[in-house]
Amino acid sequence: MNIHIIEDDEAVADALAVALEGLEHRPVTYPDGETFLARAELASEDWVIIDLGLPGISGVDVIRKIRHLPDPPRILAITGKPQARLLTHLKALPGLKILRKPLSIEMITKAMN
Repeated sequence: MNIHIIEDDEAVADALAVALEGLEHRPVTYPDGETFLARAELASEDWVIIDLGLPGISGVDVIRKIRHLPDPPRILAITGKPQARLLTHLKALPGLKILRKPLSIEMITKAMN
């Protein structure tokens, strides 16, 4: 199982990747949605951890594209956005798991179980 991390903050992406490697996962990082959509090889057992506030194509738009795949991977969204904006995302993407930054590896692993 691969864990695809789409996060424009390099420090956050790296910290997530290192923590997940320590838990025997195979993380792959992408700096933006465009790179992810162009390069990712997805399987239904994979996870995608995606920042909602990406530059260029938004995390919300990437999630919509993922959800339309024949066998989509599981998705976990992360955000540092204020509560009012978060509520807008929740309405646009029902059933989406969203975690607020700052993150901990415990938050991530709990959400993925």
